[in-house]
Amino acid sequence: MSTPIQLDINGKTYSLHVESNEILLNVIRDRLNLTGTKYGCGIGECGSCTVLADGRPILSCQTLAVSMEGKKIVTIEGIGKPGALHPLQEAFIEEGAIQCGFCTPGMILAAKAFLDKNPDPSNEDIKNALRGNFCRCTGYVNIIKAVRAAARKMSDT
Repeated sequence: MSTPIQLDINGKTYSLHVESNEILLNVIRDRLNLTGTKYGCGIGECGSCTVLADGRPILSCQTLAVSMEGKKIVTIEGIGKPGALHPLQEAFIEEGAIQCGFCTPGMILAAKAFLDKNPDPSNEDIKNALRGNFCRCTGYVNIIKAVRAAARKMSDT
């Protein structure tokens, strides 16, 4: 049985019917065509499906869509402004923190939620904040450098 809901994603309201067991990841990717959010492991271990809900990182592969009504959801498509990347997106490019790019949206959103609360983190703070997001390509050194660079950029604005 489907349930009518409204989801606020990236500042836009979507009215749709979802099944009671339909996960947010599938709604975002398959029904709303916001494909920046990735399906990685499907069991909440890799962080590739990370989105923000009311500013907090959540695993969309482990979250029922019906539970998100009334929350403000942000995907990778929702940060930055038209024609201007978010400082985290810029820093990931500049610091070479992207290789295959599969983990990047989840990493950036987890980092954004973290930097919104801790604008001057240590490397250890960054490692702890991103511990639920796995990258199989970069070795994390450039990811940590990118988050630090973004923190500097964000504090300058």
